[in-house]
Amino acid sequence: MVSTTETARLLSGNEAMALGAYHAGVKVAAAYPGTPSTEILETLAGFGDTHAEWSTNEKVALEVALGAAYAGVRALASMKQVGLNVALDPFMAAAITGVKGGLVVISCDDPGIHSSQGEQDNRHLARLAKVPMLEPSDSQEAYDLMAVAFDLSERFDTPALLRSSTRISHSKSVVRIGHTRTVSDAPVHFQHDVHKYVMLPVNARLRRPLVEERLVRLAELAETFPFNKIFPGDSSLGIVTSGVAYQYAREVFPDASFLKLGMTFPLPQDLIRQFAAQVKRLIVIEELDPFLQESIRTMGLKVTGKEFIPRIGELNPGIVEAAARKAGLLPPAESPAVAATVANLPKRPPLLCPGCPHTGIFFVLSTIGQRHKILDAQGKSVKESKLVITGDIGCYTLGALPPLDAMDTTACMGASIGQALGMVKAGVASKVMAVIGDSTFLHSGITGLVNGVYNNGRLVLLILDNSTTAMTGHQDHPGTGVSAQGQTTRAVRLEDLVRGIGIADVKVVDAFDLKALRTAVRIALESDELSVIIVRGDCSVRVPRREGPRAIDAEKCNECGVCFMLGCPAILSNEGEAYIDSAVCVGKGCTVCQQLCPQQAIAEAAP
Repeated sequence: MVSTTETARLLSGNEAMALGAYHAGVKVAAAYPGTPSTEILETLAGFGDTHAEWSTNEKVALEVALGAAYAGVRALASMKQVGLNVALDPFMAAAITGVKGGLVVISCDDPGIHSSQGEQDNRHLARLAKVPMLEPSDSQEAYDLMAVAFDLSERFDTPALLRSSTRISHSKSVVRIGHTRTVSDAPVHFQHDVHKYVMLPVNARLRRPLVEERLVRLAELAETFPFNKIFPGDSSLGIVTSGVAYQYAREVFPDASFLKLGMTFPLPQDLIRQFAAQVKRLIVIEELDPFLQESIRTMGLKVTGKEFIPRIGELNPGIVEAAARKAGLLPPAESPAVAATVANLPKRPPLLCPGCPHTGIFFVLSTIGQRHKILDAQGKSVKESKLVITGDIGCYTLGALPPLDAMDTTACMGASIGQALGMVKAGVASKVMAVIGDSTFLHSGITGLVNGVYNNGRLVLLILDNSTTAMTGHQDHPGTGVSAQGQTTRAVRLEDLVRGIGIADVKVVDAFDLKALRTAVRIALESDELSVIIVRGDCSVRVPRREGPRAIDAEKCNECGVCFMLGCPAILSNEGEAYIDSAVCVGKGCTVCQQLCPQQAIAEAAP
């Protein structure tokens, strides 16, 4: 089957990667949503002749893609940088078993930690797995490299890693479409090969030398890889770079000589030596770790880069220029030629949305826990509470911020339950409660809860069920019963799942009923068994109509300030007088502030 294509389109890097994979003949694509990678699968889901799915987590996504590749079709798994941590087990397994159909793994790194719990340079994982890694520097290369990655995967019997970053994934540029989609209509058959696919030690030992042989052949290919390009210029300075860093470096050093690498593992050592011999000074400009710099230095070449280019955060032309002037690569200038990022913009603290179903429960936890500030021995402000709350990854993590102050830990997806159990077993004097979202619970919380049952964990788990993966853009998940391609499937009922693993004390509570929330939490905290409370309420962003906004009666209001303790963005102050912005208030869909007001000064606004 062949699809027609347009001559050129304006695409983000994520859209370009998706279209490139589609035109390269991908049949199965799987992912878990995570910024900055989410739009890849969303775009692929729009193509009817490709299976595209939101998997329960990144490990499962890669296993689905790997199974499809074993069956002989082209498959793709996409994820953000920390998602590849979750998928590392099948990623390493795929590196040693190899594939039949092409398998491409896309890792979208998040320099600057825009939407992650940490900064991570996943170029190291290509070296760890000994698989080829490709890096696009714009949307055109993001499109073109997908077909190249699938070809490499099949030619060298290996998964291929394609690494993007936030600016490549989200920036748009013109892409000239040079391919059409061609896929075979022949029946798919799995070719049985126990020695290749069953990694008993005896078979793994036979596969291991093949990985090293493959790496040698890939290194030979890298020397003539068409996306590894030398751009001659002023021979006084030679810059080795890749990805979005190439765009910044080219803007700051328009006259320099460049070696732009599209394959950054394994490196073309002969090409690098050839380039180094053509220039007087060799530097590397790259984001995050000195991955390229250290690799080139091990070749015995004199090279610098991270001595002046920051190791932390995103680069941009202003940062590169300032670093270059400080290092003496550019002359001092009173005003930079490249405009620096505006640093003094007013800051808006992140808040839960108006009408968020998490607001009420976090207010209850904050007040039940009697959380207040004290000073430690160094005079630093810390919090003390009768309740320890272990948190997780999701928009509900914002409950850790003032004025709610109702979360004490956040590490990684699914960690809240294991951390809570660890605190209980350590003998923490306070009551311990774990908080997790519905999508995160299905992602990696289930095993932690099973562990709690098995090890008799006397803790309370709150599952905040807003029926969506809200933080990454409201994608569906197994609990919603809707697939990535909009098809109705069987929904996983959280309460049935929890009871099925042996928990008797399970309650489902309306997220907008403060009294019911408080009662359920108090009862659970007094229990001697593992208790689960499912706090259920629709995400306010998905409320189709907003009716009956609340309003504050100024005559009844005594300015006690209790409503401000919710941290709701719809509740504002004008010279100390509280009022509700009717334009953003969810109204009848929430009413938490109305339930909370001790003066009964909040009611439905007059029409």
